[in-house]
Amino acid sequence: MPLQIGIVGLPNVGKSTLFQAITKKQVDCANFPFCTIDPNVGVVEVPDERLAKLAEISKSGRIVPTAIEFVDIAGLVKGAAEGQGLGNAFLSHIRECDAIAQVLRAFQDEQVLHVDGTIDPLRDAETIGIELALADLESVTKHLANIERRLKGGVSKELQEEQSVFIRAKEILEQWKALREEDWSDEELHLMKSAALLTLKPMMYVVNVSEEQMQDGSWEKEIAPLRQKRDSRLVPICVKMEAELASLPEGDRDEYLKSIGQNASGLDRLIVEAYDLLGLITFLTSGEMETRAWTVVKGTKAPQAAGVIHSDFEKNFIRVEVTKWQDFVEYGGEARCREKGLVRIEGKEYVMQDGDVCYFRVG
Repeated sequence: MPLQIGIVGLPNVGKSTLFQAITKKQVDCANFPFCTIDPNVGVVEVPDERLAKLAEISKSGRIVPTAIEFVDIAGLVKGAAEGQGLGNAFLSHIRECDAIAQVLRAFQDEQVLHVDGTIDPLRDAETIGIELALADLESVTKHLANIERRLKGGVSKELQEEQSVFIRAKEILEQWKALREEDWSDEELHLMKSAALLTLKPMMYVVNVSEEQMQDGSWEKEIAPLRQKRDSRLVPICVKMEAELASLPEGDRDEYLKSIGQNASGLDRLIVEAYDLLGLITFLTSGEMETRAWTVVKGTKAPQAAGVIHSDFEKNFIRVEVTKWQDFVEYGGEARCREKGLVRIEGKEYVMQDGDVCYFRVG
């Protein structure tokens, strides 16, 4: 399944325009609240310049990049947890996402009204943070009630541990704090996993800036406090610029980016930050049939990486032959790398590294 990023934000901050630009998928971006009622989903390729280089060496018949999925969620408003606006209709879609991209508006435009009347990205971030915390508080309260019912049928150590974790979560959420900002053990996170809590999900703050703000960096001071939040990233994007970029032929995009002093599109920056935020890496396979990118979590061992390609590969794993992608390109493929001793033979305990070009041996 592709990595899924849920795009959220207050009405008229530019999130649907951003979605339209990065997926080239038309959505209704009318200038009024709640124009996005149903979630729009777009799957886009993850750009990776290594693939074309490997494919050229291997004379591959096709290139298959990994993918990322963006979900455009209806605009939130203050009071959503109590049913204001579209209420909690959006929550089920966010809960399914791996991370949240919260769009904050920093640009000024009198013709595009802000739901609160003024531009204040820190206030907007606080508003959405509170709404997500309130939604989680409701979920945690229900979960605790369920645990209490189960305890009446018999006390167990496991249930008591689960209850303790959710009591702590409830106390944090009652202060309108995000759970991701607290320290949790792997066991505690596992106990909370079934609740799909929103404030545990990694958060990216996508700051929608003007062209001038993008170039002079004036937005940074205003938004600086958000950099201190744990498990979060700050990504400045000029959504207007991204829309213009998306309308250009592919060959003209690099030239356009250079003309505005950028070396990567907003989509590229979002993907890089999303991968880093979620602790993901890419390994590669390359041959005459295809050159392909595969995504795994940092720390994944070779048999589990093989299982991403096919479940039988994990069960029947023998070894993996690994070449650094730079060596593969520099020396013209696996055969020459083998001659130079640059192909490593690794076993079941090998931890995958980003950019590994792999050939898995299975029984």
